[in-house]
Amino acid sequence: MTDSIFMEELERFGPRSTPWDRPTAAQAISYCRNLARKHYENFTVGSWLLPRHLRQHFYSIYAYCRWADDLADEVGSQYNSLDLLDWWEDQLHGCYRGEAQHPVFVALSETVSQFDIPRKPFCDLLIAFRRDQQKQRYATFDELLEYCRYSANPVGRIILYLGNCHVERNWSFADSLCTGLQLTNLWQDVARDFDRNRIYIPIESWQKFGYSEAQFQDRVTNESFRQLMAFEVDRAESYLRQATPLVELVPPDLRIDIDLFLRGGLTILTAIRRINFDIWEQRPTVSSWEKTRLLLAVWWGTTT
Repeated sequence: MTDSIFMEELERFGPRSTPWDRPTAAQAISYCRNLARKHYENFTVGSWLLPRHLRQHFYSIYAYCRWADDLADEVGSQYNSLDLLDWWEDQLHGCYRGEAQHPVFVALSETVSQFDIPRKPFCDLLIAFRRDQQKQRYATFDELLEYCRYSANPVGRIILYLGNCHVERNWSFADSLCTGLQLTNLWQDVARDFDRNRIYIPIESWQKFGYSEAQFQDRVTNESFRQLMAFEVDRAESYLRQATPLVELVPPDLRIDIDLFLRGGLTILTAIRRINFDIWEQRPTVSSWEKTRLLLAVWWGTTT
């Protein structure tokens, strides 16, 4: 959601809104579906390749994440964001007690009930959103991986529940996929994140390639920066490649989408390389033609 649209939604459904009637399950499902379909991003949500019986569950999970993300980044105040994330977690606990009121949680309650999803991965995601309000720099790559453990990996584990394949052998592959996708998203959004005074590239990497915070401030694209970004892009790719076995380990009706997430991440990394890492000047994107070609390649490779 854009800032203005989200603030309208917060006014309507937030903690200080006028009490509203609890939405019906059908109204809540429609709300989450519309939210997911309207929000644009390179990682397509709810594509037509999603198995029909899981599509709405993806929408509901996405709506939970979208609201949490916007509570963290769109309200204009660190302290307000932290308070609102606490409120959102209270709503989550209410959902698990069978007391869902917010449309997102009315819809989500059907998902967690049907697939017996524990609340921990949903709570873990909120740890990352809170961390974004409190931590703007990462000294080491290990610190960044710890962030990914909360910001991305829980989503993969939730999806394993949707596929009824939440077994230990799949966890590390799902974590690797989600970490790789999170790193990919961070590297395409370096400029956007810096506008929020966040630098996710580890300080140890700056030092390795001789790039300084003053150069971040000036948005300098030089050979040091290109080498730095090439190093981080390669590292993100390694996590995505390590996740490849997951495609064959999930049930057939999820295989296309896992493959699509994987190849989509690799395509974005290729887009970053294609602009020679000049991410201060332009955000790498995947064209409509590339998305179509990717969808066809995944479909053909999985069905032949």
